[in-house]
Amino acid sequence: MKSLLVKIALLIVIFVLAYMVYNSIMQPVQFNKEKSSREVEVVQRLKDIRSLQIFYRQANGKYSDNFDSLSAFLRNGEIPVVKLVADPNDTTFTKTIADTLGYIAVVDSLFGKRKNFNPNDFRYIPFSNKVSFELAAGEMDRGGVRVGIFEAKAPFKVYLQGLDEQRVINLIASSEQLEKYPGLKVGSMVEPSTDGNWE
Repeated sequence: MKSLLVKIALLIVIFVLAYMVYNSIMQPVQFNKEKSSREVEVVQRLKDIRSLQIFYRQANGKYSDNFDSLSAFLRNGEIPVVKLVADPNDTTFTKTIADTLGYIAVVDSLFGKRKNFNPNDFRYIPFSNKVSFELAAGEMDRGGVRVGIFEAKAPFKVYLQGLDEQRVINLIASSEQLEKYPGLKVGSMVEPSTDGNWE
């Protein structure tokens, strides 16, 4: 009877240890899988903000530094539909004339074919319970020329909330150690770039 109890106790210990080993292996895998899944959505929103900022600048001569003006532009703004035609006075056919055919709403032009695009949500970081992206814009001097710049950011701690807290802290610390932004961002306030840090 004693040996049967010992065998059952050992069997339980084996199962518990096996589960702990499996769990310790799978935790980082599951964290990275969920992190990658969330980053796909955050990157898409940052790309949307970048596209909107580019059209906003074309229409207004500068980037927007707040989401209220971007939202108004998204809802009410129009962009020209331009057709390039060859200049009839140019015999080399290298010069073109821009012919404006009309105007199209920004929301239709940029996001008309996107399913589930909600113009009310583009300012919010996915998985964050309605926390806005950090947005800044301005100008800088580049070789004697004033150049427009903008930046939109989503910190790890915001869009990875609810995941393993220690792994998020480690991710932030490793980014800061490499002097990189601890999260995802597009644009820059220190150089004229519209690239994302995931590219």
